[in-house]
Amino acid sequence: MAIQALLIILAVLAVLLAVGVPISYAIGISSLAAILQVVPLDVSVLTASQRIFVGMSKFSLTAIPFFILAGNLMNQGGIARRLVDFVLALLGKLPGSLLVTNVGANALFGAISGSAAAAAAAVGSMVREGEEDQGYNPALCAATNGASAPSGLLIPPSNALITYSLVSGGTSVAALFLAGYLPGVIWAACCILVAVVIAKRNGYQGIPGKFDWKNLLSATLNAIPALSLIVVVIGGIIAGVFTATEGSAIAVVYALILSICYRNLSLKTFWQIVVDSAKMSGMIVFLIGVSNIMGWVMAFTQIPQAISAALLGLTDNRVILLLIMNGILLISGTFMDVTPAILIFTPLFLPVVKTFGMHPVQFGLILVYNLCIGNITPPVGNTLFVAIKVGKTTLAKVMPYMLLYYGAILTGLMLVTYVSAITLGLPMAAGMIG
Repeated sequence: MAIQALLIILAVLAVLLAVGVPISYAIGISSLAAILQVVPLDVSVLTASQRIFVGMSKFSLTAIPFFILAGNLMNQGGIARRLVDFVLALLGKLPGSLLVTNVGANALFGAISGSAAAAAAAVGSMVREGEEDQGYNPALCAATNGASAPSGLLIPPSNALITYSLVSGGTSVAALFLAGYLPGVIWAACCILVAVVIAKRNGYQGIPGKFDWKNLLSATLNAIPALSLIVVVIGGIIAGVFTATEGSAIAVVYALILSICYRNLSLKTFWQIVVDSAKMSGMIVFLIGVSNIMGWVMAFTQIPQAISAALLGLTDNRVILLLIMNGILLISGTFMDVTPAILIFTPLFLPVVKTFGMHPVQFGLILVYNLCIGNITPPVGNTLFVAIKVGKTTLAKVMPYMLLYYGAILTGLMLVTYVSAITLGLPMAAGMIG
């Protein structure tokens, strides 16, 4: 029954997505199609309605719309320019200074805004003029911009990690946030390494002269208000001063005050930001509610147990199992957004990794890291196409450089997958996990 139900879900889901049905409706309809094989229609519809309500009524979900609103406020608050100046002052001596600056600023801005596409658009636009003036290859610049943008999704605050916490049965958000720092830094470091190597080959120099400490001090002072959002909110959550939900509300107040102080926010703009945030929040929260139907169907038909038995029957080698799961997640991420993929694959794969002792926190970072790669991989690859548009180039010209970045980012994925200290070291040191 489990395999039959899984095949029905996958088949119906694939057909609905192929014809353009929104992912929320596709998940709900495919789940109902599967459960109708064993449960009457009236009972299925009634139970599905109840599961949607239960899924959307969790108090911890409130953190998602608040973080979305805070991120949108920061997007309009003139933050990108200050972060670009800060990173350029800090890393500008490296070869290909503007490429390196793009990577570093994307990591910081992506973490603050919570959107890889927003980071690619805002930061890419800031550095493009300088890259053009210094004769940088537009395709290389677009590839660097796109490849580095998702690194900020791993660095907290991260809505993807909050979603995983809910779906995985209450994994500590604070532990997930703390665990996300090193994977995010590794992603950015991999991109910087590739950028520096390519820059040396092409003769792109860093800023000439001695290191300017005065300029760094000035840029740091300008960037501190924006960077303090991460310190205050995440520091408070990790220290236990407030919960993730309370921290998200504090982030909104902080971002609003900062935007007003920078004089980049009008009443009309603020209202539009609120409306856009409400629309995005509604889509995500409804998606989480609908995914609760799929979770109920999977539990009722024992799909996770069947998947676990199938994979463990194939091999009991931990290394091979993780490679198989990484492969499935990488392929799925190329045509699915991060949030629905988390909702679908967490209940399928988390029971499997638990059988060989992997901590849910580590698996959460492996899952999100994989799906972030999908953000920059065709055929969907929204973030990559934003970077291409900003860079005024084409996919064909960008892909040769992207292959180099893929190689480095996948190396980082292997480290996150097989070196548990990368994800568990900080939470363990903080006493959040045993």
